[in-house]
Amino acid sequence: MEISPLGKTGIGVSRLCFGTGTSGWGGASNQTRLGMDAFVELLLYGYGKGILFWDLADQYGSHSNAAKALKQVDRRSVVLTTKTTASSKSEAEADIDRFLRELGTDYLDIVLMHCLTSADWSKSKRGIMEALTAAKAAGKIRAHGVSCHDLGAFEVAADEPWVEVVLARINYGGHHMDGPPETIIPIIERMADNGKGVYGMKVIGAGELDDDARNAIHYVLDLPSIEAITIGMISQAEVDENVGWVEEHALTPA
Repeated sequence: MEISPLGKTGIGVSRLCFGTGTSGWGGASNQTRLGMDAFVELLLYGYGKGILFWDLADQYGSHSNAAKALKQVDRRSVVLTTKTTASSKSEAEADIDRFLRELGTDYLDIVLMHCLTSADWSKSKRGIMEALTAAKAAGKIRAHGVSCHDLGAFEVAADEPWVEVVLARINYGGHHMDGPPETIIPIIERMADNGKGVYGMKVIGAGELDDDARNAIHYVLDLPSIEAITIGMISQAEVDENVGWVEEHALTPA
């Protein structure tokens, strides 16, 4: 499994990230619905296959699972992303401290403002941004950024200096994205040109490209501005399949 530098954050991530939020919101996801022991075992199985990047969120309910898995590996070998939907600076500060407790760690690698849907977020979310900036200065987090569910919000993220990491919806079919690939890819390229680390979600179109998953994965990994892809997996067979396709891409001549 290749390790790729995530923009200018100084963080190296495995090209395949373990997504924990399939059909996830309200404190649960398809991954957490497997049950504590089964999901922890699956995270550790993926870790053994080289998946050293885990994408979490408060809204997925996956912190407790990750915390249990982290106790069984070297914490420093895993890159953790988690996300906040805080609506104020004080809420964001409380979230960061709670996330640290829930995950049983003294630092978070990446914290994203989750699911931004308005182009004015850099003004309306200024307090949250200040809280994350202060948390980074205090050593509680290593990098901060955004995930977007709106084209205007996504475009703002490309040029906002505060943003260090972007979780971007991207697949060749344009499914569940902020716009068609021909619109989104130039924005992702601008993000990379501006030094931001970008990793992709909805790579298989939220299941709509399941019948062509290999090509869907290779399509996104072919984009030079994408450092990694996050895919939600619920079985060892899915882990093996996706690891195989990512590793195959690494061995394919450009």
